[in-house]
Amino acid sequence: MAVQKVPALEVAAIRQGIAGLLFTGFFLVKGEKIPTLKEMKWMAGMAVLLFVSANGFATVGVKYISSGLGALIAALYPLSVVLIERIFYKNTKITSYTFLGITLGIIGIGFVFYENAFHHHPEGYIIGIIFSVIAMLSWSIGTIIIARRKSIINPYFATGWQMLFGSAMLFVMAVFSGNWLPVNEIPISTWKAIAYLVSMGSILAFVAFIYTMKHLEPSIAALYAYINPIVAILIGSVLVDEVLTLNIIIGTIITLIGVYIVNQSLKKEKKALIEPIE
Repeated sequence: MAVQKVPALEVAAIRQGIAGLLFTGFFLVKGEKIPTLKEMKWMAGMAVLLFVSANGFATVGVKYISSGLGALIAALYPLSVVLIERIFYKNTKITSYTFLGITLGIIGIGFVFYENAFHHHPEGYIIGIIFSVIAMLSWSIGTIIIARRKSIINPYFATGWQMLFGSAMLFVMAVFSGNWLPVNEIPISTWKAIAYLVSMGSILAFVAFIYTMKHLEPSIAALYAYINPIVAILIGSVLVDEVLTLNIIIGTIITLIGVYIVNQSLKKEKKALIEPIE
């Protein structure tokens, strides 16, 4: 809804800028110190992956495809993490169980993709798919890097700085693209959507996500990957009249089963590694 009347890069820049100011402002008032130059460089790099390429490009993607399909592509990130870890780090075993999950994930996306790609040919559909896939891969890479390099900075405070860096980069990209709307011309309906994205999507959701990652098992924290597409598809069909067909429902179920199988296979592999040999 936010990108219906305003360029997507601009929406993402405004959203991350406001959320970043709120995050960093809150912790600076509480006495957090300004990060060092080295820490700033690290957070700027992560901002490129998580808030420019991942969040920013995902926002561009849903300008051209349904929010449900965008969320479903994003849900594939556990599968891509497995493949990236295997290809580049050689430390994830692709078992037959894992391969089954990856295959089901791809088949499920195929069902949803087929519904529009080969029947309706909506304008910009392929562009939306490409941006959404890039966003998903960027989130996967960012997740791997964060897991491999533990930061000593307050994660909530760091998130705020990453949002600010990401917002600045997105603003520059939007201006140079020439696809830019003066702030005073942004309609009130878009500001309402941005207010929701800032409060619920950038602040509440990120606080909840970081909290669950700190206090719950990763397999439990990752359950949101199964819920997001379902919520997006159902609400999208109600609020913005996105098409909800049998193919989309079947594809979503198959994809989420695939993601579940991959997560379960990783959980079993991790358990096998830590169990003592008898």
